[in-house]
Amino acid sequence: MPLQTRDTPTILVGTALWVVALAVVLLVVRPADSRPVWICVAGIGLGLFGLLYVRRRDSRLRESAPAAEVTESEPRRP
Repeated sequence: MPLQTRDTPTILVGTALWVVALAVVLLVVRPADSRPVWICVAGIGLGLFGLLYVRRRDSRLRESAPAAEVTESEPRRP
């Protein structure tokens, strides 16, 4: 049985931290080079992709779980 974790809140917190970092870079640092801005944007984009991926994975696991539980609960015959 795989370890049950709560991935969605973790990804949301990480994405929110990238949003905060973007705000700090834009409002406080104001870099002459645009690389820090794009790094933050990439972090936000990857966080959103990860959120979509995890939600799809969890919904697929929920759909297949009842079928697996039914077959495991049936007695095995030799």
